[in-house]
Amino acid sequence: MTNPINAPEVPIPSHALPLHSIAAHPMPSGVRGALVQRVSALPDGPLDVTWLATESPKLPLRRIRLRWEPASPTGWNVTAHLSLATAEVHLASWPAAPDDWPRLVHPTIHEVLGLCAALTVATAALDLSNQLAQV
Repeated sequence: MTNPINAPEVPIPSHALPLHSIAAHPMPSGVRGALVQRVSALPDGPLDVTWLATESPKLPLRRIRLRWEPASPTGWNVTAHLSLATAEVHLASWPAAPDDWPRLVHPTIHEVLGLCAALTVATAALDLSNQLAQV
């Protein structure tokens, strides 16, 4: 296990970074989580994130925030939150996940983002249908 409590902090870059490269380290101070930017459709594909600063405004609509902290005695307690129109909701938890936890969360994150995209398209199609029916 490579998650000692006193491990050095990971620097906070401003660009997207691969989650697997930072997942076995505690989150830096001054962040409230990692915003999922891109998820590969491949099961072992990349999952890219950017840090969300503590003072960041509300999570963007239909976006996922990940948080992780060391679990006793081994592993990581990982949580995911999804932003909806009126609230940020708890999406999933993975208690005492192993160091390679990004592989564990990848399917859930990929499916939820796909569902959000499908709902966006369906909502737009319904809105267009309603507008055309009124013409």
